[in-house]
Amino acid sequence: MAAKSKVLVIGGTGYIGKFIVEASAKSGRPTFALVRESTLSNPAKAKIVEGFESLGVTLVHGDIYDQESLLNAIKQVDVVISAVGRAQIEGQDRIVAAIKAAGNIKRFLPSEFGNDVDRVHAVEPAKSAFAIKTKIRRLVEAEEIPYTYVSSNFFAGYFLPTLSQLGATAPPRDKVVILGDGNVKAVFNKEDDIGTYTIKAVDDLRTLNKILYIRPPANTYSFNDLVSLWERKIGKTLERVYVPEEQVLKNIQEAAVPLNVILSISHSVFVKGDHTNFEIEPSFGVEASELYPDVKYTTVDQYLDQFV
Repeated sequence: MAAKSKVLVIGGTGYIGKFIVEASAKSGRPTFALVRESTLSNPAKAKIVEGFESLGVTLVHGDIYDQESLLNAIKQVDVVISAVGRAQIEGQDRIVAAIKAAGNIKRFLPSEFGNDVDRVHAVEPAKSAFAIKTKIRRLVEAEEIPYTYVSSNFFAGYFLPTLSQLGATAPPRDKVVILGDGNVKAVFNKEDDIGTYTIKAVDDLRTLNKILYIRPPANTYSFNDLVSLWERKIGKTLERVYVPEEQVLKNIQEAAVPLNVILSISHSVFVKGDHTNFEIEPSFGVEASELYPDVKYTTVDQYLDQFV
């Protein structure tokens, strides 16, 4: 493999961004993080930035809404990874414009890190959120910017500590609420592993202009299987309460933000099966654990051990 590409992460202090920055730095590649002035005055974010500096990450001051600083940052690297949060997803058109103007970028990874938005059956409000990501994909393709879209499915840290029980702070020990019939398979990946796989893909020709699906077999579970695994770990049988689809849809309509967003994403995954209801075809995608068998990812089984 040629020299390692220089990587710029935009949104690096965010939820998934920090794992990507860390994975990049630890892989030994020159790593840059675009940091806003306001980030440094936020104590929690400042601590993350300190961690970056200790790993040798180069901090570049700027903002996606300041085209000059964005262009300056992009001109210093070969690969741009966006991990911006939901509020800034639409603003990624500015990153696309800056990449186009800079003319030196070998690969762009827009902020995805969830469902494959071209293959979802979501209802509102998730439908609109996914549509914004789809719009960015089409823009990247229209501008002929080399890309990789990372479909990492569920963040383990969001769903496994409570087994996706709304309002819970720990996994259930008496009763568990399951959306749909519980037989649809979903995928749960630890955040560090998502960072590792993302960085592995940036210089890989096999992932060029493809969707990288992080869908390892040992992290693909139906809700019923997940509950059974948890029951074995705690030596107890839980009462399973199933919520039929029409009730789930009613709950989404009646819920306020952000609960309606969470419920509509859960409906897409646990009821419609949007993580696993299609085959990954070589024409559009590749699967991370097959491409990189050397990565020792954390399995759902191992992850749940910490809560027993």
